[in-house]
Amino acid sequence: MQGDIDTVLLNFSPASLNLLNAILAIVMFSIALDLRPADFHALVKAPKPLLTGLVSQFVVLPVATFLFILAIEPRPSIALGLILVAACPGGNISNFITHRAGGNTALSVSMTAVATVAAIVMTPFNIGLWGSLYAPTRQILQATAIDPVSVAITVFLMLILPLCLGILLNIHAPQIAARIRRPMQMLSMLIFIGFIVLALAANWSFFLAYVGAVAVLVIAHNALALGGGFVTATLARVSAYDRRAITIETGIQNSGLGLILIFAFFHGLGGMAVVAAFWGIWHAISGIGLAWVMARTEAAR
Repeated sequence: MQGDIDTVLLNFSPASLNLLNAILAIVMFSIALDLRPADFHALVKAPKPLLTGLVSQFVVLPVATFLFILAIEPRPSIALGLILVAACPGGNISNFITHRAGGNTALSVSMTAVATVAAIVMTPFNIGLWGSLYAPTRQILQATAIDPVSVAITVFLMLILPLCLGILLNIHAPQIAARIRRPMQMLSMLIFIGFIVLALAANWSFFLAYVGAVAVLVIAHNALALGGGFVTATLARVSAYDRRAITIETGIQNSGLGLILIFAFFHGLGGMAVVAAFWGIWHAISGIGLAWVMARTEAAR
């Protein structure tokens, strides 16, 4: 049955896609309630950690992913799923995990925000570039005829717009933002987790049939992402405090956005969807585990 993973389409209705879009927008809005312009001032004055993180996120990780795919030659839909996840900005739980790890939370939040804005251009660019350089995935892209402008619009509506609205509310109505911040963050994450559980339940037989084909690859890919962030930050000679944030931000990807793109533009292609879904589960486990290890020692600033 695993031989069909490149052609199987998962069950996901247009209504479910709209609901996932709304949930992701709420998650981003809740994250933005923690942001103020002052959070970015220090990073503007000393941008090296932020620039290092963005290079790790949008250059090092996609390149490492492409080399990983060339080395192991996975099924085409699995390979494109790995490329797409690597092309997404940092995930929305990275800030929480960085805080638990004793890393620079302000840097993590700033990386999430800036990478989310940059994703309008960088996500479709990296999907198109690296997907077209590998012949098996190039065939899927040609058959799908993915439109970079449509991807950019999706990223804007799901990520950028709620991010800007959350920041504006925090600036102009800080008391309201402070009152709803914690409930919104808890509620949005619970709804998001609940939705993923229901989506998996609707496709449970497919997930069980194919997860074995992707589990080891996703675990290795996630380790590669975390390692790439750590090495990039080390070579850039940023502080250990900043290095923790960059490591986690590179290894925690916005798999929710990945799923939206897969169902919106690739019709829920099985290998891609299972990769993104398992990434969404595994990066939380690996990130929390890594944070526990890091938190045992204090990072030098």
